[in-house]
Amino acid sequence: MSRIGKLPVPVPTGVDVEIGTDVVEVKGPKGVLQTPVCSLLKYELADGRVTLTRLEETRRSRSQHGLRRTLLANCIEGVTKGFSKALEVIGVGYRVAVKGNIIELAVGYSHPVVVELPDGLKAAAEGQMLTISGIDKELLGEFAAKIRRIRKPEPYKGKGIKYVTETVRRKVGKSGGKK
Repeated sequence: MSRIGKLPVPVPTGVDVEIGTDVVEVKGPKGVLQTPVCSLLKYELADGRVTLTRLEETRRSRSQHGLRRTLLANCIEGVTKGFSKALEVIGVGYRVAVKGNIIELAVGYSHPVVVELPDGLKAAAEGQMLTISGIDKELLGEFAAKIRRIRKPEPYKGKGIKYVTETVRRKVGKSGGKK
């Protein structure tokens, strides 16, 4: 039995969960999210909790059990609290600015890199920090990774765009190994 999959997902007050044939729709104070239903699992809503059980014991159903439970839990957490990721822009002359739904990054290229913010996400820039927030964890993570890919942190000086929680392993330069 999947240790994650067998845990029931608590549904807080103010959140409405509708289990359909194709999708599970979660409505909350911050918005509406949907996650696909797996045909190998049975979804039950009772006593303010959603429980997922396997219909058959196959390798595919076991692999989907924990995944679908986590996706549903992320939807419920997203519509109640929301998610956010913080990125740090490090380097001399490196800047970040948010203008409406456009993020402008000056990260050492000849022109500033302009990235459009997808629907459902908000961004705020404060100094060298860029904070992206939204209710969809998957969309948020993918967009934050897209921003980071513009200029990955390099190991010699540490310049680039990195997550705040990320640590960059530094290397010594050419003269660092000589005595």
